Amino acid sequence: MTNRRFAGSAAARPGGITTTEEFLAWFAERERAQEHAVTRIPFDRLSGWSFDPGSGNLAHSSGRFFTIEGLHVRTDREWRSSWDQPIMVQPEIGILGILVKEFDGVLHCLMQAKMEPGNINGIQLSPTVQATRSNYSRVHRGSGVKYLEYFTEPGRRRVLVDVLQSEQCDVVLHKRNRNMVVEVLDDGPPPDPDFCWVTLGLIQDLLSLPNVVNMDTRTVLSCLPVATDGDATAAPGRSRFAREVLHSLSSGAQPMWTTLEALRWLTDQRARRELVQERIPLARVCAGDWRRTSTEIHHRDGRYFKVIAVDVQSSARELRSWTQPLVAPVKPGFLGLLVARFDGVLHALMQARGAAGTLNGPELAPTVHCQPDNYAAVPERNRPRYFRELLSADPARVRYDVMLSEEGGRLYHAENRYRIVEAEPGYPRAVPPGYCWLTFHQLGQLLLHSNYLTVEARTLFVCAQAIR
Repeated sequence: MTNRRFAGSAAARPGGITTTEEFLAWFAERERAQEHAVTRIPFDRLSGWSFDPGSGNLAHSSGRFFTIEGLHVRTDREWRSSWDQPIMVQPEIGILGILVKEFDGVLHCLMQAKMEPGNINGIQLSPTVQATRSNYSRVHRGSGVKYLEYFTEPGRRRVLVDVLQSEQCDVVLHKRNRNMVVEVLDDGPPPDPDFCWVTLGLIQDLLSLPNVVNMDTRTVLSCLPVATDGDATAAPGRSRFAREVLHSLSSGAQPMWTTLEALRWLTDQRARRELVQERIPLARVCAGDWRRTSTEIHHRDGRYFKVIAVDVQSSARELRSWTQPLVAPVKPGFLGLLVARFDGVLHALMQARGAAGTLNGPELAPTVHCQPDNYAAVPERNRPRYFRELLSADPARVRYDVMLSEEGGRLYHAENRYRIVEAEPGYPRAVPPGYCWLTFHQLGQLLLHSNYLTVEARTLFVCAQAIR
């Protein structure tokens, strides 16, 4: 079965055709070989990008890539129920794809050392293909995307995963990408110095390091069919907590709610909660709480995020140089997942969270999803639930705590603190409205479909499986 093959690849650590030492040497060599520079510039130095004289929207002359527009949002929240903000609009669907192939009976993933202009450290571990439609259709008139044909041409591959998933809905409107995993049926692609075959286990080990495995890799991995079939509690070499995650992934793990009940609950949340989105001119936003200068668009209080412009030079991209806008968060965020054991099965506490750019209303998000500094002046009752509990948790109960980068093609130096905390025995089952306990198997089942879990929840789902 496919899930057993991926489970075998996850267990191959540091085995496979590329050892951890070989991978680290290759990755360090790629960092030295790929010359790149990203420099902030004024908006008037953008090439091909301009502000529309009427609407004030920032767009490319081709009409492709993305635009920076305004959005008016109305919700039923008690605190700050409506607001205006800049929003990135990119209706096209890109491809995030990983090629897999068996070597010595073990599935390996073809991963790329790729530079993105917004990456906090330049090069990160990326999927085989990570491209927007504008990029792979070569609107930029640069070179083609390597190995794209394996994801677009039938006959050369076996599709193992193919699902649309949402992305950062706080700053991007209705954005989705096609998450694909494709097995090579022929001899496979020719070797390229920027690509490397590694096991899933090696990638999971790298998730313990800050800002190495990029967001696009994490979202694709979250969609893998990795649920276990039997009793995983006896898995050799695993900690007690890691074994309990594996057991929670199994189809035999007894959930607190059935998946059908959880879906009904989420549907009810989507039906009851108000989220009205109205695209408005960016000029209207900049005449309110936001300010546009020659170098950035920012909130008058200095919070949330900025829109900036950059000049990019790269020796390893389809285009050697270009300019573009990027969205730059002001501060890192905090993504916390509380997990607890009920009737012998580990459950994750998920919340139904809506965001400015969500497509279908609330999606399942981690227990806590916030940028803490944004709540400094907010009444205590309106601050994120469980935040203080997860932030100040006993270190002995913290199972994962790493800074990870977000998407670097449109976001500049965006990173969040991802943390998983195991609750004390006897933790209450009762939760506030808008929250529910789900097993990891249930989360994996929902990931077979679109727009149920946020990209941040998908990251924590992958990170939980990486814990040893």
